[in-house]
Amino acid sequence: MTAANMTANKARTLGELLDTPAYAGRTPFDGKIRLVQDEVRENLTRKLRSGEELFPGVVGYDDTVIPQLVNALLARQNFILLGLRGQAKSRILRAITELLDDVVPVIEGVDMPDDPINPIGAEGKHLLEVHGMDLPIRWLPRADRYVEKLATPDVTVADLIGDVDPIKAARLGTSLGDTRSMHFGLLPRANRGIFAINELADLAPKVQVAMFNILQEGDVQIKGYPIRLELDVMLVFSANPEDYTARGKIVTPLKDRIGSEIRTHYPTDVKLGMGITAQEAVKDDAVTVPPFMAELIEEIAFQAREDGRVDKMSGVSQRLPISLLEVAAANAERRSLIGGDEAVVRVSDVYAGLPAITGKMELEYEGELKGADNVAKEVIRKAAGAVYGRLCGSMDTQALEKWFEDGNVFRFPQSGDSGAAMKATKEVPGLSDIAREVADSNSDAVRVSAAEFVLEGLYGRKKLSRAEELYAAPEPETRQQRGGRWN
Repeated sequence: MTAANMTANKARTLGELLDTPAYAGRTPFDGKIRLVQDEVRENLTRKLRSGEELFPGVVGYDDTVIPQLVNALLARQNFILLGLRGQAKSRILRAITELLDDVVPVIEGVDMPDDPINPIGAEGKHLLEVHGMDLPIRWLPRADRYVEKLATPDVTVADLIGDVDPIKAARLGTSLGDTRSMHFGLLPRANRGIFAINELADLAPKVQVAMFNILQEGDVQIKGYPIRLELDVMLVFSANPEDYTARGKIVTPLKDRIGSEIRTHYPTDVKLGMGITAQEAVKDDAVTVPPFMAELIEEIAFQAREDGRVDKMSGVSQRLPISLLEVAAANAERRSLIGGDEAVVRVSDVYAGLPAITGKMELEYEGELKGADNVAKEVIRKAAGAVYGRLCGSMDTQALEKWFEDGNVFRFPQSGDSGAAMKATKEVPGLSDIAREVADSNSDAVRVSAAEFVLEGLYGRKKLSRAEELYAAPEPETRQQRGGRWN
């Protein structure tokens, strides 16, 4: 049911509201205020008791982030999520809106959502005194009770808190220090809801101090006028851990007033990462992603996070495997549309997705010298070797390797139907048999994908060399290494 349908039969005036069972016995200005934190706590408590899923779509945090988050919410605290990019911080903040009531009543006709029974704004108080029980109200759905702002250095106090409006003051006949003369910013407009600031440390110190005053005292000075705003709002933040330090860009008093600092993290293992990527990636249903290719794509992100040429402070977002899977699937679909064959993701499609990798990695000086494309290709090679080792490490490839060491080369077919490509793989001793076992499928297209994966995995293990789609014996120096540490 939509918010409009839910509110169609609701009370339209304060008198009608007070006649409903939920508000029986209430009177204007009775001081019985149910804060947003109390509302979240009550709904969270109900969900915990009933065993409902708290944050659908948030994967991999069940034993780490979510318990800490639940504790902060039960304690009615404002909190901050500290983590690198692509760690679901914004998703978590937005998911908290599901812990709000479906709808809440607010005074109709005011800029700042205000409680019709106990208004905090001067305008709301004035309207209640004038209209009494005929005070018009509207119902605010939970989706409209979440306000989010990405912090940048140019954000001002006026943007977040508000500014004095001389024209409004003249029209109303009020002083400039009267809150009725204010043009409200984002924070007052989030009253009775949740206000989220992403990258908190990027706010200018002056704005951080204003946030601190609102958080601690409920007041702020705007152009020299002290403004009292005892807002009913839950403040939640996110930031990069490197910036969120006393020596960084955060004002220490504000840092001290935030209840809990909750650390987010990247997926702790490839399987969790694969679950997130499969959940978030958008691709055509006709495109098949074999399990070994899904694991390869996820392993690329893990290898990139460990690579010394990639900036650890920036991190490697979970968006890398998501974007890479989407581009690889699109390339497989393009190949299918042109050739008429089944669309199955292959290693060549991963290489076609290089732009999805290079755009998600911030390189150190050494990586810049090497070049983003070259670093990305080496990361793919390492990932292929790692996944091959896990899935195929016990398979016998001696005959295959000897065939290459005898001077033979094999160019993997990139065009034509999969049946012809599968026949071509029989040129390499044992490759089609190994591919059949890895594919675990009767589809020739999946088996072709598995065959290319096997060759790429051997290349990643330095048992073969590679130049574009041409596979050959390893270079002489690599062969010497294999005689030492690789065997």
